[in-house]
Amino acid sequence: MTTNFRRSPLALAVLGLLEDGPLHPYGMQQLIRQWGKDQVINVGQRASLYKVINRLDEAGLIKVCETTRDNQYPERTSYELTADGRAASRQWMDEILSTPRNEFPEFPAALSFLPMLTPQVTMDLLGRRRELLVQRLAERDATIATELDGLQIPRVTMLETEYLRAVTDAELHWVDAVLAGLRDGSITWSREELRAIAAQFKA
Repeated sequence: MTTNFRRSPLALAVLGLLEDGPLHPYGMQQLIRQWGKDQVINVGQRASLYKVINRLDEAGLIKVCETTRDNQYPERTSYELTADGRAASRQWMDEILSTPRNEFPEFPAALSFLPMLTPQVTMDLLGRRRELLVQRLAERDATIATELDGLQIPRVTMLETEYLRAVTDAELHWVDAVLAGLRDGSITWSREELRAIAAQFKA
């Protein structure tokens, strides 16, 4: 049953949250945000959360626990983890943590088509990206500092923030190196030159 379900970060989050007991979708969304897990799990659209919950329910990984009615709130259905769901979450964690996976992010895809642009346009765009990376790095540092300020928080609860900080820092250094190459001319191209190279491969 678990092998046919296509896992996702949001599906893993739902199973992980239900480890501690039944929850309704709104409660799941709120906890993800309160715990800062929305840095790594997209819960911006509640419809997406409901869709994942329905799929998990149909797959037998979670099941309806109870439906409550309150005059102040719409009807709320709570879900609980099944034995198959617990087994699936452990299998996913094993696979995700142990095995790097090509996740096909947008940025490398755009880099592979830089010849569509000129070196100057590329430098301008990466310069704007650099500014945002510097801002994001400062935000990551502030988050880590805030979480540690006078609190005895286990480091395990901050590892995803540490990872995001390290990835952002590495990307910033890489962008700086590319920008330096664009400025000194060691990284350059023209459409004509690239067409000529491509023609050689076709010959």
